Amino acid sequence: MRLSIPLFGAALLAASTTLLAQAPQDSAAKAARGSARKACEGKSGDERRECLRRELCRQSQDPAQCEARAKQAAERRAQVHAACQGKQGEELRACLREQRARSTK
Repeated sequence: MRLSIPLFGAALLAASTTLLAQAPQDSAAKAARGSARKACEGKSGDERRECLRRELCRQSQDPAQCEARAKQAAERRAQVHAACQGKQGEELRACLREQRARSTK
């Protein structure tokens, strides 16, 4: 009994330090997302997605590289959705998961 209390305390201490050691939220990225959202207010759908991408890439360190990555992601998203066209519900979700896994390999 006497040995279990210190062991339990040590386990709690170890668990709490891992929780506190998580990386802090990047305030610069959070501010960039906030200003991009503000700039794209009133837009919806594809127009909003395009506006957010443009605003976030404009604020990035390398806008050209950001645009290239965003273009690749959009192409992958279009391919995935084209492959799963006509499916609904759980069948659609499973198809999207499978196609995304294939496209990242």
